[in-house]
Amino acid sequence: MSRVAHYLQEHLVGEVVTSADAKRFFSTDCSIFTATPSIIVYPRGEADVRKVTRFAWQLAERGRSIPITARGAGTDLGGGAIGTGIILVFPAHMNRVVEFDSKTGNAIVEPGIMYGKLQQTLETHGRFLPPFPASYEYSTVGGAIANNASGEKSVKYGDTSTYVQGLRVVLANGEVIETKRLAKRELSKKLGLATFEGEIYRSLDALLEENKEVVENTVLAVTKNNAGYNLADIKRSDGSFDLTPLLVGSQGTLAVVTEATITTKPFNPETTLMIAAFDDAGRAQQTIKELRAMKADSPSAIELVDQNLLQAVKAINPNQLKDVIEEPYPLLTLIIEFDLSNERQQKKATKQAIKILRTYATGHKIETEPLKQTDLWKIRQASGSVLSAAHGRAKAIPVVDDGIVPIEKFRAYMEGVYALFKRNNLDITIWGHAGDANLHLQPHLDLSEIGDRQKVFKVMDDYYKFVISLGGSISAEYNDGRLRAPYLPLLYGNDAYSVFQKVKKIFDPYNTMNPGVKIDVTLEDIRPLLRQEYDLGHLHQHLPRS
Repeated sequence: MSRVAHYLQEHLVGEVVTSADAKRFFSTDCSIFTATPSIIVYPRGEADVRKVTRFAWQLAERGRSIPITARGAGTDLGGGAIGTGIILVFPAHMNRVVEFDSKTGNAIVEPGIMYGKLQQTLETHGRFLPPFPASYEYSTVGGAIANNASGEKSVKYGDTSTYVQGLRVVLANGEVIETKRLAKRELSKKLGLATFEGEIYRSLDALLEENKEVVENTVLAVTKNNAGYNLADIKRSDGSFDLTPLLVGSQGTLAVVTEATITTKPFNPETTLMIAAFDDAGRAQQTIKELRAMKADSPSAIELVDQNLLQAVKAINPNQLKDVIEEPYPLLTLIIEFDLSNERQQKKATKQAIKILRTYATGHKIETEPLKQTDLWKIRQASGSVLSAAHGRAKAIPVVDDGIVPIEKFRAYMEGVYALFKRNNLDITIWGHAGDANLHLQPHLDLSEIGDRQKVFKVMDDYYKFVISLGGSISAEYNDGRLRAPYLPLLYGNDAYSVFQKVKKIFDPYNTMNPGVKIDVTLEDIRPLLRQEYDLGHLHQHLPRS
């Protein structure tokens, strides 16, 4: 055990581990990258987090840098949960619902609580946290906050940032601050603080004032965007100021979250589900536009699977979708859900949706019975079978994924993706959140083969440049991590990217907070991190390892 590890072991309540097995275990997340940590820490509470960050700051002041990476369950698909320094693993101990107000539906939670466990707790009170990702059963709320996660319900309910009212975070120097939206008078007090917190407020306020037009231009014409830092919602026209929107989605590159105050929504189990078939992406695009235009009565989900995915599922397991969807499979299938609390509204919305589908779809089905709805949802959930299946040594690899474009570019996006993969001689299956024009796609590649390893970066370059050319964002919900970070300058331009760099410097002057993630990352930086083999052996195991 190193001197640093010995020091931490003597001063922390939580476990400090440096075994080869533990380092190997935490050297991967769900991304294609690997980075071996030097120390794994399981903090017992905020005091442990403060001591680690303060220690790293003091070492950095003396010219020695030890990176700090906060980690939940390691479901990050972009490499944001791995690092070469200290890994803070939260699910083992910091996993509580600290407080829940049944009247308001507000809760205070620790970052290591499993999202699925929180949902179960909330549902006993008739509530839920709507932007749950597909991985919610085995991912943490802290990870959702770090990535600003969203999912199938986000077309109606928004992303994680919509529900985070405030945060308690540890800054790079070990200071603890609480964030919320501040009125002008409250902001003035923060600006006058003779602390690192005060310095952050002063520097950030000045930076935003100096770059108003640049900040405005970071708002893209898409419904979700996690690329870069969210600068536009920090300071509003009324003069109010809030660090929360900036920290949500910052992937631990600015501070470490130790508590979050979240708001929730009433849960309505009475839903109507519709399945619609399309032989043309343009007709599907028009359907999406008109469904979204229903506004208050709009769907709670508009999901998508393509013909290739359904055929792949059948090849893997011929019985999985038997009696759920008939062959021949349509080019595109939309899964549309309504969850309006008022029965009259629900019927009205369903009637309006049927009218839209009769105009554009080649066929549709409606289901209100819960068990039959569960069967129909299997169509969308079938992507899991494709992702977990191996094609020889080739596996579905999260290399090009999560791009989002304006709704009016949905057809061009779909057709362009098929053409791109055909040019690269790769098969592709597509699924995702059609209501946001946010697609997921993972080609099958063998990372042990030199040709496929080279193809990773060729396909990445083609895909992300294509998404940007359509006026889209390279990340709707998975965030930048290491994977997409090299494309941020191309997406936003040098002026905006320079502002992102300055924000990072304000919060993290010694670059100890998850370096190599989100900011100042090039393709040459990430090439050496590419794994030799892709597997997800680290999932579902979060207890201390010795």
